[in-house]
Amino acid sequence: MEIILHAHHAEVTDSLRAQAESAVHRLAARLSKVVNAIVRFVGDGHTRRVEIALRGSRHREFFAQADARAFAPALSTAVQRLEAQVTRVRRSHRAPHDGARTG
Repeated sequence: MEIILHAHHAEVTDSLRAQAESAVHRLAARLSKVVNAIVRFVGDGHTRRVEIALRGSRHREFFAQADARAFAPALSTAVQRLEAQVTRVRRSHRAPHDGARTG
């Protein structure tokens, strides 16, 4: 999996980059065949935005963004939003369990 980190009008520390990469790897492990991930850090005045896009070979693209006064809380919120999307997709692909026993 390829991870692309973009910084637009932003100074991103090495520890923040490591947090972003770790979060992307954790999310990719829950999905099958993630091809690439793009994490974009955007500084716009006093607002900091983090956008994360995950693209897989067999499913649609997952995208989340979050704004905050600093990049760390924006990254955390964006990751939480992606986790919710991944959880919804994984639940919808599971076979329904009706509780009936056969045999």
